Amino acid sequence: MRLTVLLLFMILVATPGAASSYTLKVFGNANMDDTIDESDIAYTRGIIDGKEKNTEFADANYDGKVDSRDIEQIQHIIQGDESILTLIDTANRTVTLEMPINRIVALTDDSAEALRILHSIDKVVGVSIETLENTAYLPEFSQMPNVGKWNEPDIEKILLLEPDLVISYKSATSKYLEPMLNGTGISIVALDLYRANDLPAEMKMLGYIVNRTAEADNYLEWFNRVTDTVDEKISEIPENKRTRVYLEGASDLKTYTKGRGADLVCTMAGGVNIASNLTGLYPDVESEWVIVQNPDVIVRFTQPSEIACGYATNDPSGFEAKRREILSRTGWGNITAVKEGRVYLLLYEFGASPGVPVAIAYMAKWFYPELFEDLDPQTVHKEYLELQGFDYDLKNHGVFVYPLHGGSR
Repeated sequence: MRLTVLLLFMILVATPGAASSYTLKVFGNANMDDTIDESDIAYTRGIIDGKEKNTEFADANYDGKVDSRDIEQIQHIIQGDESILTLIDTANRTVTLEMPINRIVALTDDSAEALRILHSIDKVVGVSIETLENTAYLPEFSQMPNVGKWNEPDIEKILLLEPDLVISYKSATSKYLEPMLNGTGISIVALDLYRANDLPAEMKMLGYIVNRTAEADNYLEWFNRVTDTVDEKISEIPENKRTRVYLEGASDLKTYTKGRGADLVCTMAGGVNIASNLTGLYPDVESEWVIVQNPDVIVRFTQPSEIACGYATNDPSGFEAKRREILSRTGWGNITAVKEGRVYLLLYEFGASPGVPVAIAYMAKWFYPELFEDLDPQTVHKEYLELQGFDYDLKNHGVFVYPLHGGSR
C-alpha cells in the first residue's frame, strides 16, 4: 500500500499540470500548472537535457525552440521584470505583450472590476460607459475618459489615449477591435472575467499581465475557499436528490441554458437548472412550461436598469414587488417553489462577474439551508469588497438579494 501511494505521488509530481484545476496559458509555464515558478525552470532544464517532454508553454520567449534563453525568460517573469510576455487569451489568440503594461483601456465593467481587485486602477486610462455609469460601485473610474461600449467602442478615443493594452470580451475582440486596431501597436487581450469556470485562469493571467500575481493569488484563495466549501458538501448529494431550479432573468420568462453564467453558478451551488437542455442561449419559455417542470426553487436575476437594486439604493420595494408578482402569476400557486415560498431575487452582476462566489454562496444557502446553516453569504460578500479595498457598509446599505433571510409568502 505504501509503495502504491509513493508511486502515485511520483506520477503526480512528474506529470505537468496534474495538481492544477486549470493550466495557466502563459508561455513560460513549462510544467503546465497554474503558476510560473522555480519548478518551471527545473522542468525546462529537463526538456533541454532530454529528460522531460516538451510542452505547449515551455518556449517562454516564443522563438520556436526551447533553450537556455527560455530559462532566462522564466526567471524574468518570476522577478516581474520581463520585457515581453506571450499568452493565449480567452479567444484562443496568441498575443505577445511588450512589458511592462502601464496604460490599459478596460472596455468592459468586468475588466475594470478585476483590475480593482488586483489593485491596478492606476494603470487604467479609459473605461466603458457601463463602468462610468456605475458610480456607486466603481467610483474610482467615474472621471476617466469614456471609450464607448464593449460592442460599440470609440476607436478614435482609444487611439488618442495611446494605451499599451485594450481588454474586452472574446466575442467582441475579432468583431469590433482587431479590424480597427491592427497595425497601431496597441495590444488586445480577450478576457471575459465573468464565467465561474474561467475566472481562476483569467484572473491569474491578468495578474501576470499587470504584475500583480500576489493580488491574483489573494483573490483565488477567496474564490477557492468559498467554492471548495460548497462543493465539498454538495458532492455527497446524489443527482436525483438535488434541488431543481428555475432561473429567470433579463426579462420575465426568459431563462438560461447550459454554460451560461447563471447556469454555471446554479450548478456550482448544487442546483439542477431545469432549462439546461433547452435550445438557444437565453430562450423565452411559456408560463405553462414552468408549471409543468415544477421547480423546487425560483431565482430571479435582475439589475438596476430594470429594478432599483445594487449599491446605489437602500430601498427593497422593487424586489418586494417583483417577488409578489412571481408568487401571484396565474397557475403558479401549485409550483413547489411558490407553495414553499422559495422564490428569491438576486443582483444579476453576482452571477456574471468576478464576484460569482457571492452568488454561489447565496444559492447554496437557498438550495440546501440545513446543509449550509453556518454559511453566511453576506460575510462572503464583505470579504469580496475588502479584497478590492472598497469601503461599503453592507449591513445598512444596498439591495442585493430578497428576501435576505430565507423565504416566505
